[in-house]
Amino acid sequence: VQLQASGGGSVQPGGSLRLSCAASGSNLQLLLMGWYRQTLGKQRELVATITSDGAPNYADSVKGRFTISRDNAKNTAYLQMNSLKPEDTAVYYCHVGYAFWSQGTQVTVSS
Repeated sequence: VQLQASGGGSVQPGGSLRLSCAASGSNLQLLLMGWYRQTLGKQRELVATITSDGAPNYADSVKGRFTISRDNAKNTAYLQMNSLKPEDTAVYYCHVGYAFWSQGTQVTVSS
């Protein structure tokens, strides 16, 4: 299984970004997918996960601002990030089943 994360970038506070995580492999639609993020010197932290049938779970810090979704036909998960804050600045990683991880994509929120 290979994962390709994309969509990171630099935005001003209050802006939006949409991350994508495209996975290759079979039967991935049966697995949990999710996003974590990490800043320098800190542990990787949960952002959001989504089950195979679409049930989401969010970190308290992103509830109401971020939306996770998935397209099982495309083996792709998405993270729509709205109302971004400077503290959302991090490298974002996606995973499948906590076993396979993408490379990171940098998100920078700054004025």
